[in-house]
Amino acid sequence: MKSLGLLFCTLVLVAVGASAEQVTLKNGDKITGTVVKSDGKTLVFKTDYAGDVSIKWAAIQDLTSDKKLFVATPDKKLVSGTVTTQDSDLVVATAQGVVHVPKASAGLIRSESEQAAYEASLHPSLTRNWEGGLNLGFALARGNSETKNVNLAFNAIRPTLHDKITLYANSVYSTNDLPGANPRTIANSIVGGLRYDRDIAARLFVYGTGDFQTDDLQHLDLRSIVGGGLGFHAIKNKQTVLDFLGGGDYTRESYVAYILNPNSTPTFVDAKTQSFAGAAIGDDFSHKLGAASLLTQRFTYLPNLNNGGGYRTALDAAFVTKLNTWLGWQLGFSDRYTSNAQPGNKNNDVLFTTGLALTFKH
Repeated sequence: MKSLGLLFCTLVLVAVGASAEQVTLKNGDKITGTVVKSDGKTLVFKTDYAGDVSIKWAAIQDLTSDKKLFVATPDKKLVSGTVTTQDSDLVVATAQGVVHVPKASAGLIRSESEQAAYEASLHPSLTRNWEGGLNLGFALARGNSETKNVNLAFNAIRPTLHDKITLYANSVYSTNDLPGANPRTIANSIVGGLRYDRDIAARLFVYGTGDFQTDDLQHLDLRSIVGGGLGFHAIKNKQTVLDFLGGGDYTRESYVAYILNPNSTPTFVDAKTQSFAGAAIGDDFSHKLGAASLLTQRFTYLPNLNNGGGYRTALDAAFVTKLNTWLGWQLGFSDRYTSNAQPGNKNNDVLFTTGLALTFKH
């Protein structure tokens, strides 16, 4: 029985050793583990004792894998199979036959799991790749003061290899509930929107956007701005994206009727609905601060083409940092400026929200 046990252990060890992938360096060192991926400059190799190890491709003498790897040939074709090294070539044993890839010109290499993840990233479902946060705050005072305040901030980005969806919203609602308070509503403003980008070249993309706002104290029932145009990726990498945009927009806004100066010389201001075309120039910036924090900023300048000198600006910014896998802290900021505000209204409105947030990344 002892002999059978020893034989079994020996066979298990041989099988484990035989199934291991191995890298031999030019200095003679040998590393056993699992190939993850390579970009032709660096090989990521997963080991049991040190986790993922990055190895310069130029330092590798031999690579052996009895598991299927996906290897790009110099003519950009992708072949798959077990891999060995023969002289200065990687030898890929595919189902159709043996393919030799010069080791010096070998580019992309992926494991089966990395290849599956890459293929999934080409056409991800709409529910995947989202990152952002939702903050909801509430404050209530009773006694000498009787107020309540509700604020909300939401920001989400879904980038893929070729397109991006951006969603955002900020809202503040506050009331003075003391008897006879006038005005009773201190703030009631909602700003939100979305944008879709689609790459048409390495640096160029087309976009469509919608921005919506309602504000009781501005007597603004609803302002809808839809537009689109061309964008340019000035910076685009895993950590930072900076885009510049230019295009046109169409605005439709409705104001309710109200009484100006009700306590002195009242003036009745009629309800108004107007529509006009405009241009749009702006930027979009996002930056990951480490693995836990995301900063986003969008700015758009919107001159009114139907009314010389009239213009609007829209600025939205958010900062989300994770405290754990689901809880974080969020800052939300929105600024809307209108050069030709309604009588009695200020030109500028700012919303600022902060607090604990539900963060997500999928």
